Amino acid sequence: MRYPEFIKPGDRIGFIAPSFGCATEPYVSCFNAAIERFGATGFRTVCGPNCFAAEGVGKSSTPEKCGAEINEFLTSDDISAVISCGGGETMCEDLPYVDFGAIRDSKPKWFMGYSDNTNLTFTLPLLCDTAAVYGPNAPAFGARTLHTSLNDALSILRGDKLTVESYPLWERESLKSEEDPFAPYNLTEPNGTFAVSGDGSRGKPVHFSGRLIGGCLDSLINLAGTPWGNAAAFAEKYASDGIIWFVEACDLLTMGIRRALWQLHSAGWFRHVSGFIVGRPYEIDDRFGSEGPQEAVLAALGDLGVPVVLDADLGHLPPSMPLISGACADVSCTDGMMSVKHYLT
Repeated sequence: MRYPEFIKPGDRIGFIAPSFGCATEPYVSCFNAAIERFGATGFRTVCGPNCFAAEGVGKSSTPEKCGAEINEFLTSDDISAVISCGGGETMCEDLPYVDFGAIRDSKPKWFMGYSDNTNLTFTLPLLCDTAAVYGPNAPAFGARTLHTSLNDALSILRGDKLTVESYPLWERESLKSEEDPFAPYNLTEPNGTFAVSGDGSRGKPVHFSGRLIGGCLDSLINLAGTPWGNAAAFAEKYASDGIIWFVEACDLLTMGIRRALWQLHSAGWFRHVSGFIVGRPYEIDDRFGSEGPQEAVLAALGDLGVPVVLDADLGHLPPSMPLISGACADVSCTDGMMSVKHYLT
């Protein structure tokens, strides 16, 4: 696995919009504020041509132009890290226009984003053997005050911190709006992370190690069976490490999550798995009871006999732990709190 050099003041950070761009409020204001914050902390910044665009159908531009932007920024020798401007819906359409061979042959650089950006944070380790960060998109750094999770993401890019831990509270309802684009996270809900051991027992401390891979289930299921989704080969390549899957969902409801996990399981993606980290679902669906999403996950994964951490700080309901996709990690969960220690090996 290739690990990019950590960023330092004076380095150039590039911003691209491979899915949605920052073309409406509150995203425009937040993104501009984020650029100012990066500049104030000593980094040079450069925006790709699609960052403020809304020329595509449900995305910043055409798949061809989005792919060209990805290629330009991930192969540039003048850029040390690339951060996505937003999530979205159809980043998968960019993939035929992404030159993964050229990226693999270029000096590695960090790419960070989440949600639809799974299409890069997942494929870069698979196809380019290059680690990426499943972490916040650029506008999040425009908030009035940065939550610990956002500072954690910056610390990972700088190499100051490689262990992340659960956060005490999470946000169910955002206060961010056109009138107040810089509102910080509205943290009202107590952390409910818990673990299920490989034997099915709940609430006991768990510990497992392996190489991290994963992302947003909504995007992952689109990649199964395509040239960009050979997770089974990745698992075989790193079988001696064991594989830790981290997953979360945006639009999928309870049974959609269950079906998605069944699909990936049946496609051989979960070979050599040593454990799972499963984030809080964005669509909190209680048609099957308050524990429906958790039971859906366990029904799909229980036969694997490995630990599963549920309702983790991961995904679309902040705060979210930044995770290095492609890195090795030790995961521990005790008394509702989880820690992930990355190893760049």
